[in-house]
Amino acid sequence: MIAAWSVDRLGRSLQDLVGFLTELQTLRCHLYLHQQARPSGRAMFQMLGVFAVFERGMIRERVNSGLARAKAKGVKLGRRRVKPVVEARIRELRAEGMGC
Repeated sequence: MIAAWSVDRLGRSLQDLVGFLTELQTLRCHLYLHQQARPSGRAMFQMLGVFAVFERGMIRERVNSGLARAKAKGVKLGRRRVKPVVEARIRELRAEGMGC
């Protein structure tokens, strides 16, 4: 079990908080929040989780919309290609066993 004084001590943002809670759930670890131990505190905590999921969905929609708009304008997305000399050197090093 992890104990904390209040929900505002657990994460910097709602997204961070939801990630933390998901990790705790995966580990089957319980969370005790002193200030949110009452039913009204639990309700507030659950509402924050709902808003975090909503916020993440809105961010995803804006990003996808921006990417679609950029593609429609003909903007090339992604990294620039490396120079052929650099690519050749990378391949040499990989052949020698360096890297992943």
